[in-house]
Amino acid sequence: MPKSHKIVYAIYIVVWIIMAINPKYPSDWLLENILVFIFFPFVVWMDSKHNYTLLSIIFLLIFASLHSLGSHYTYAEMEHFNVITEFFGFERNHFDRLVHFLFGFLFFRILFEMITPGISTVKTAFIYTFTMIVSISALYEVLEWLAAVTVHPELGVAFLGTQGDVWDAQQDTLVATMGALLHMPFYKSYRKLLNRD
Repeated sequence: MPKSHKIVYAIYIVVWIIMAINPKYPSDWLLENILVFIFFPFVVWMDSKHNYTLLSIIFLLIFASLHSLGSHYTYAEMEHFNVITEFFGFERNHFDRLVHFLFGFLFFRILFEMITPGISTVKTAFIYTFTMIVSISALYEVLEWLAAVTVHPELGVAFLGTQGDVWDAQQDTLVATMGALLHMPFYKSYRKLLNRD
């Protein structure tokens, strides 16, 4: 694994530790980080085997760091986003919507790199990656609801972050889809990822 990747992972670990100190709702923080405990070691292991591009790892760091911030305050009550909420006159805190959008945008590249081995055309890999982003986003909404009602029903509102929006899950999936679609103009640049060492 390149040294630059190790530095990126180290930065994320530092961010994660800082955001793990005195979270607003400790039980909610634990629930939010279950996937981190599972997928962070998996990504590091996969990277050591397949050597993903530095840009993909940086994108992953940005998303993971924002998730750590959201889990520290809860997505619905991320106070550092209140300035934007008040400036635009939003009725709700849209930090969670931003992170779902960035999931679609920031996760696209590393997913593309993960699935390209064995796929011969960039078109097939591109469509498959896009489908995965949409599917993972929709599945996450279901798992999020299931985890809330099963593990800590009393934390449902804080964990789900719906803020009174009955269409929250659908809109979260939509913005993730929009984030993934932003890669369309860069379609040709993904060709070189198919044959990288």
